[in-house]
Amino acid sequence: MNKFIPLIISGVIAIGAVGCEAPSRTSADAPSGTNENVNPPAQDTAQKTQEDATSQVRKDQIESDIRSREQRNDATGGDAQRDDDDLESEVRGKLEANLPASQLTIDAEEGAVTVAGTVPTQEQLNKIPTLAQEIKGVKSVKVNAKVAPAQPESKTNN
Repeated sequence: MNKFIPLIISGVIAIGAVGCEAPSRTSADAPSGTNENVNPPAQDTAQKTQEDATSQVRKDQIESDIRSREQRNDATGGDAQRDDDDLESEVRGKLEANLPASQLTIDAEEGAVTVAGTVPTQEQLNKIPTLAQEIKGVKSVKVNAKVAPAQPESKTNN
């Protein structure tokens, strides 16, 4: 019984924090919501996002996050019924690792995942549903993202 008290307390804290969280994003420049209009990123921004997403440190973080959630789900038996925040986080990690230079926002509600934002190519846009469906607990995927190659930053002469 004493072993379950910390688990129950941490669960209550986690549930309280969930109500305050925004959708999960693949980069700081991704839209803040899945209904927000998106613009193509600047080339510098896209390159920095891609470098971050493909760095070994980031890949290790993503793999660690996925392992942690899998262990928690194994311990709780929660493979079929997944927390929305876990789905958002796992889908975000999957997309971030496989679609470099994307600027995506992921929202999940009862297994229905919505992905919005921009990707640099049609090929990457086509991969979104397949990658998202690989995550346990994803029941459906709605893609509101669009292809928007990075734009050169405009320079003004003063």
